[in-house]
Amino acid sequence: MSFSPDEISRYQRHLSLSGFGPEAQGNLQAASVLVIGAGGLGCPILLYLAAAGVGRLTVIDADTIDVSNLQRQVLFTTEDAGKLKAEVAARRLRALNPCIEVVPVVARLTRANAIELISAHDVVVDGSDNFATRYLVNDACVLAGKPLIYGAIQGFEGQASVFNYKGGPTYRCLFPEPPAAGTVPNCSEAGVLGVLPGLIGTVQATETIKVITGIGEPLSGRLLLWNSLTMTSRTLRFAADPVARAVKELPPEGYGETCAVPQKAMDDEIAAMDLRTMPESFQLIDVREDWERALGAIQPSVHVPLGKLGTDEAAEALIALDPNADTVVYCAGGVRSLKALVPLRARHGFTAVRSLRGGFKAWAGR
Repeated sequence: MSFSPDEISRYQRHLSLSGFGPEAQGNLQAASVLVIGAGGLGCPILLYLAAAGVGRLTVIDADTIDVSNLQRQVLFTTEDAGKLKAEVAARRLRALNPCIEVVPVVARLTRANAIELISAHDVVVDGSDNFATRYLVNDACVLAGKPLIYGAIQGFEGQASVFNYKGGPTYRCLFPEPPAAGTVPNCSEAGVLGVLPGLIGTVQATETIKVITGIGEPLSGRLLLWNSLTMTSRTLRFAADPVARAVKELPPEGYGETCAVPQKAMDDEIAAMDLRTMPESFQLIDVREDWERALGAIQPSVHVPLGKLGTDEAAEALIALDPNADTVVYCAGGVRSLKALVPLRARHGFTAVRSLRGGFKAWAGR
């Protein structure tokens, strides 16, 4: 593998690194990597793989940049708000390293495009934030015979592993089926420490480089768990499951959508359009936090954060409401408000209370 003068200057720390050198750098230059998502994990993954000299980087993401992303998605700036993540990311990565090819794909990974996209690359790195995509990526990688670099984050904790590497365990060997609907909150509801995706995404970039170059021992058959509050990590070992590896087809659309509301909960919900047509006598309860309410609220509404329901403080705030009147409770996206129905009924005596499906975001049309 030959290098241009610019590449020699750019990669000289790799070229002079014992155990790495020109051969490993040449492997990076010849490699193609598909990065799924340009979000919190995708940003550090893309930055470090581009800087390292991966020859062709493809980033797939259909979303636009929101100011709330900037707390952790370090490829973007305030001026990028409203622009397409994949296109902005590609432009920044080309500026970082003009020696590589960067291909933006403005789309979501779906059952229709997964096999074709994944088959066209040497390694797949999953920076997605939902179970439906994770199971789809895993199954497509198994069918296409491609290694998968995995990472996930929530709150203050993250995890990473390498799946489907040289016949090793897959995502389904570790997590055969997605968790039950409504049991796992998404990042917008549960929150995430801004630096955490940087830590886990950097681990994913490291594992990608190891898989491409053949150096070190990849995290195949091992799950790295990281706690940012204690700055401690531990590694769990797991084995390949022949049954889990026997993927014959891609999962159906929507498989693994754990944020979907179970059918039995539908009677406990009301749509935003129906709320707008309710009689003026209905009552509203906002169970978001103070800082969320400061960004906007449906008025008039009584404010009681979810964590305070069932307390004397909540009872005092709710005393002005009629527990037998039609009542709608809302949060940001409709997850916490469903949970609020239990204490509102059991502890505060509300008999006709429902949750706003989609929460304040649905009401505001976001």
